[in-house]
Amino acid sequence: MATPDITRIWPSGVSLDKHTGAMNDRGETFEKLAALYGTPLYVMDVRDVADRARYFVQTVRDAFSNVTTHVSFAGKAFLSKEIARIVTEQGMYVDTCSLGEMKIALAAGVLGRRLVLHGNNKSDEEIRLAIEHDFDKIVLDEPHEADRVAAIAHELGKRARVMLRVTVGVHAGGHEYISTAHEDQKFGIALLPPDHGEIEDVQSAQFFDQVAHGPAVAAMHEILEHSEDLEFVGIHSHIGSQIHDADAFIAAAERVMVLRRAFYATDGFVAPEIDLGGGYSVAYVEGDASMDIADTMQRIAQTMKDDSARAGLPLPVISFEPGRWIVAPAGYTLYHVGTVKTVHLDGGKRRVYVSIDGGMSDNIRPALYGAAYTATLANRSSSAETVLARVVGSHCESGDIVARDVQLPADIRRGDLLAVPVTGAYGRTMASNYNQFLRPAVAAVDDNGSHVMIRRETVDDLLQLDVSE
Repeated sequence: MATPDITRIWPSGVSLDKHTGAMNDRGETFEKLAALYGTPLYVMDVRDVADRARYFVQTVRDAFSNVTTHVSFAGKAFLSKEIARIVTEQGMYVDTCSLGEMKIALAAGVLGRRLVLHGNNKSDEEIRLAIEHDFDKIVLDEPHEADRVAAIAHELGKRARVMLRVTVGVHAGGHEYISTAHEDQKFGIALLPPDHGEIEDVQSAQFFDQVAHGPAVAAMHEILEHSEDLEFVGIHSHIGSQIHDADAFIAAAERVMVLRRAFYATDGFVAPEIDLGGGYSVAYVEGDASMDIADTMQRIAQTMKDDSARAGLPLPVISFEPGRWIVAPAGYTLYHVGTVKTVHLDGGKRRVYVSIDGGMSDNIRPALYGAAYTATLANRSSSAETVLARVVGSHCESGDIVARDVQLPADIRRGDLLAVPVTGAYGRTMASNYNQFLRPAVAAVDDNGSHVMIRRETVDDLLQLDVSE
């Protein structure tokens, strides 16, 4: 099994013809892909997706030897029927958080027992669909959700499998908006009481006592009160996104294991499963840090084994939910260059603004999070010196920036092809019709060539939605 190069920002199949300057993916030139499917164009190297999914699943199994493990693909990163089939073929489950994601996974033929439902405000329709299809887990997010899920399960004559999402108080991730385990946010149920003090030693009796009297333990008791209709399968923790090292995951795992012990001490129930969520980082530009999955899993495994041994409890089933790590480096976006404008700055400096035929409607992350991307001339070589450039979109917003600071050849011109790497996650899935732009197609590339995975929207699609006379 090949180990993915975590420093690489292009899919493993991408290479550069040093003579012509043309980039290609498994023999398909970027120019050919752009000509076949138009631009802007998302491209997904599906061979890379399969390789990364298989590697993650096997790495977790190796780290937690003799323990049952589950790895769910976080569909919010990017989901299509083809992607759902690919990741499940590599041993993954699929994590969904909306009716649309549920329907896509089911339409792909994924069995309910390989599906998970998340969400802080699940509709009755979503809960009903998950129970009807025997989803592996429904992750409860607030104290009274157990009542709703139990009532629907009772009506359907089924017993729903549920987990409880806990906010463990570990702050991790890049931007504030993608850090999800601090207590002042919308997800999960707090581990500790509202008036808890600061206790650094999570193995101390004081910390254990606070957890035992916290909201999470109370919510777990409530779940067990519905044992006729709910099967309580474990505890869930997700601490954020784009996390670079294992320390935050280890801190979260330690706290969740304390909760598991505290609930056993108060109720005699041993939570069968611990899900530590996702958030594993990838490199977006050269030199970026990226999560070493093998090292991280080994360290988490040792932490959990040590804790179980101290407590005299069996190790739980261990689950993870990667999304970005699986698909982000496997995808890139192609654009055609439109206008090229030089702006003179203070001190005699200048910047070249390179406008492309897409922008914030197909990649909102730079505007939303200040996320950094790079861009590369992909259709030809150039001997010109490079200039400081800013790649910007075509929308009516000055913040419509795709790559803030990038060196591009001084002879960059209209009609050139630019490629932006690491857009396989959160590009298409967060795309919009801002300014009534059309959402781009997604093309898939593998060793057999290319094909359309998701078709491009058309103006007719927009008009059909507008039913006013």
